[in-house]
Amino acid sequence: MHIAIVGNIGAGKTTLTELLAKHLGYEPLFEGVEDNPYLEDFYSDMKRWSFNLQIYFLNSRFKQGMEFQNDDKKIIQDRTIYEDAYIFAENLHEMGLMTSRDYENYRAVFDNITAFIKPPDLLIYLKGSVPTLVNNIQKRGREYEAGIRLDYLSKLNDKYKKWIEGYKLGKLLVLDMDKLDFANKPDDLGFIITSIDRELNGLF
Repeated sequence: MHIAIVGNIGAGKTTLTELLAKHLGYEPLFEGVEDNPYLEDFYSDMKRWSFNLQIYFLNSRFKQGMEFQNDDKKIIQDRTIYEDAYIFAENLHEMGLMTSRDYENYRAVFDNITAFIKPPDLLIYLKGSVPTLVNNIQKRGREYEAGIRLDYLSKLNDKYKKWIEGYKLGKLLVLDMDKLDFANKPDDLGFIITSIDRELNGLF
């Protein structure tokens, strides 16, 4: 069983992954941003480092996916390989922060390797407005995120909306982060757990 949590920067993916892993008994898989050798450079000079960053994410998530997809473990994953292409790389290209040559190269690699990856059994999308995202980003206080532009977050939200509306790879659960505070309100977390049970097991 594979549950994946997706959403914009600051949506709460890591926190929800931790909470659900604890309550559902799943093994968590995290994005691992602290070990990423390109992330800080990317936020200081997006155009220079965009391709390097996206290739790093693509490779690490492909490796992660190949390691767990044939196991019998119950996995809950913080962010997916699909977001790398449909959200971040596409957005960087449209903003002029990744050249067409690099983007086309990146998408060719993505198309080749995702042929070997099974989609998640359930995709959970954390939908949040830009003010909610900014508030969460400020609360966690990562220095390299301090310079994230509001237009960048807004464009990413547009990309997520388009991707989620056309998502056909499996079951989908959309959660409104402007109305939920699962980190501090047990009832909100309980609502999410019940919603997951309903999606996976058909419980009404």
